[in-house]
Amino acid sequence: MNPLHTTTSTFSLFLLLSSFSTFTYGFGSMGPISAVFGRNDFFCAIDASGKQQVICWGDKSTSSSSTDVPPMAALSGGFGFMCGILVNTSYAYCWNSMASGSDLVPQVYQSTSYSHISSGKDHVCAIRGSYFSDTDSGSVDCWDIVQTSSTGFGSKQSGLYYNQEISSLSFKKIVSGEGFSCGSLKDGGIKCWGPNASNLGVPSLSDHFLALASGRTSLCGILESSGEIKCWGDSSSLDSSYVDPPLGTSFVSLATGARYFCGIRTDDHGIECWGKVNSSSIPKDSGFLSITSSDSIMCGIREDDLVLDCWFANASSPSDFDPPLQLCSPGLCTPGSCGPGKFAFNASLLHEPDLTSLCVRKDLNICSPCGFNCSNGFFPSSSCTQNADRVCTACSLCQNSSCWEVCNLKPHQQSHQDHRVRQLHRLMIIVGSSVLGFLLILLFLCILLRFFPKKGRQKKQFASCIGKPGEKETDAPDVPPSAVSVAPCPGLAQVFRLSELKDATNGFKEFNELGRGSYGFVYKAVLADGRQVAVKRANAATIIHTNSREFEMELEILCSVRHSNVVNLLGYCAEMGERLLIYELMPHGTLHDHLHGGFSPLNWPLRLRIAMQAAKGLEFLHTEINPPIAHRDVKSSNILLDADWGARISDFGLLRNEGDVILDMRDDVYNFGIVLLEILSGRKANDRDCTPSSIMEWAVPLIKQGKAAAIIDRCVGLPRVVVPLLKLAEIAEFAVRENPCERPSMGEVATFLEQLVKEGLIL
Repeated sequence: MNPLHTTTSTFSLFLLLSSFSTFTYGFGSMGPISAVFGRNDFFCAIDASGKQQVICWGDKSTSSSSTDVPPMAALSGGFGFMCGILVNTSYAYCWNSMASGSDLVPQVYQSTSYSHISSGKDHVCAIRGSYFSDTDSGSVDCWDIVQTSSTGFGSKQSGLYYNQEISSLSFKKIVSGEGFSCGSLKDGGIKCWGPNASNLGVPSLSDHFLALASGRTSLCGILESSGEIKCWGDSSSLDSSYVDPPLGTSFVSLATGARYFCGIRTDDHGIECWGKVNSSSIPKDSGFLSITSSDSIMCGIREDDLVLDCWFANASSPSDFDPPLQLCSPGLCTPGSCGPGKFAFNASLLHEPDLTSLCVRKDLNICSPCGFNCSNGFFPSSSCTQNADRVCTACSLCQNSSCWEVCNLKPHQQSHQDHRVRQLHRLMIIVGSSVLGFLLILLFLCILLRFFPKKGRQKKQFASCIGKPGEKETDAPDVPPSAVSVAPCPGLAQVFRLSELKDATNGFKEFNELGRGSYGFVYKAVLADGRQVAVKRANAATIIHTNSREFEMELEILCSVRHSNVVNLLGYCAEMGERLLIYELMPHGTLHDHLHGGFSPLNWPLRLRIAMQAAKGLEFLHTEINPPIAHRDVKSSNILLDADWGARISDFGLLRNEGDVILDMRDDVYNFGIVLLEILSGRKANDRDCTPSSIMEWAVPLIKQGKAAAIIDRCVGLPRVVVPLLKLAEIAEFAVRENPCERPSMGEVATFLEQLVKEGLIL
């Protein structure tokens, strides 16, 4: 999808479909996302910023008015207008596509608190009570929405939707359609009222309902006891063809459009629809936590990343009608703990450093329904807990009988697979022996070439890999024997399809995850040709703040960076609104993993060589790229180790403006000095278990006092000569000096470290 963009042709198709269906519209349950029906239909959702702000999209006329909508606890769309419950007061608030304001709520109700609200064809009903209180039921108020002109709306107290019987009942949930409203009663059952209520034919019931959704002349509800659907409707109406729901399927949420209903299945959170709907347009590879629908467009909030996804539910071909690429609330914020079958959504899963909660108050939770099954090709590897949903794992990793049935594997098939694995191992031994012999011959030839070097040898570097390829000659610096040579950039970065990257990462599943950062997630991937790569997938926040041109400029620079001590870009994907970068895979993880993460420890020669190579990578970014690149996030977790244990710099930033270059480079030196202290001491940059917690406050005074030996890591055997380690401490102390002008350049640091390695004093 193309974020924040709706083409003219799409908008015309949108209006055309709306004009065909003005007599058949549907209304969903109150939720974190809802739709307005009619010629000026639009969608709104509560965002995931923790402020519960409202974002709207659809009709172009709504783009300015939606910015005036105050934070909402819940939303419900009607015919030409949207209503919600205000976060701070629980008051009702309604607006249309042309203007926002509480003028669509009669004055007599403007200071009344409500716990539930529903919008219909030309009326609104709401349940009295504070939204964030523990009260789960109350009496109902209803008012009429009156269209005063072609674009304007007003409101008044309703006589059609009020009677003495309704005023004495206590309701838990309500929905509204054309000429009727229905609610689930506190003590069980459903009660409908209004001039068209009798046409629904709802019988006397004692069942309790989890959710309700209404169409033009129909009503469906989810039974709390089983999750199954019950529907009623006017058999003579045009939308009577979709009141028969699927049997034996459990649902957790409902939405309705023009002559169709859709629900979110309980087991795998997939979407299932019935009635006149184009099922081929429904996403099959993603689960959802909330959905809503206008007449012909359905939108939902994906469970994996809380990103909005929209599609035409009854069009013959897909459309690029796109919502804004923002993270949205997966459910409604409620007080108290979550009950059985639900989990409290953990905001830390979104990896936004400043986001601690999706709700305006810390005592509120978003209780999302647990899944217990997965889509085809995956099995649930862990069950739902109080704070996390079940985890789905690819069937290719199924190793025991617990997943055989789900993955359609039988024991003899598993044994056959084991047999094939053993055969493959034997084949690998044979091939490996042959390759080893070839490598020994190659090594012998390399040694001969080293003794007879070719004078004037130069390296080639491509100036660009996005635009027209060109070459420039640069003097090749001395590369230590352990460094890995890098093939030149092939002129154009490889363009990958999103589908092949999904296959290569098993659908971007958690077990393929290598790491997470402010940019997004990094996954291990195996391409169709057998290459192992790392795929960096941008999160929604990154994409929102990076337009297409900025992404192209970033690619232009990233692909021009080719160095043996930098993680090099191989390709990219900019499809369906995604931003993915494909890099060389670094199989030995990060320097942080080995110093602090329980990975294999590093000996002193390797630590010193890693420090030198990382410094050379940063020096390359600072001095050999035009314009120069300041990393701005130098830390041990951004120093990766390749197959030969060579150090590679990753996750470097781009030039903001030339005025910041020098200062940012000096900051890189400072942060690299902290990395040197980590290498020397084995201690984290900040460790709450230590006093002082800052490695700077602990190590620098000791170095200045001539006691640098006291900070050397005792978990690794001391070398015979410790002088190089003391020199390393001195370099670190220079790099972290408070005055940036007193710090050495990255080139000077690299030279100092290269000299230590060449002297071989600790080998």
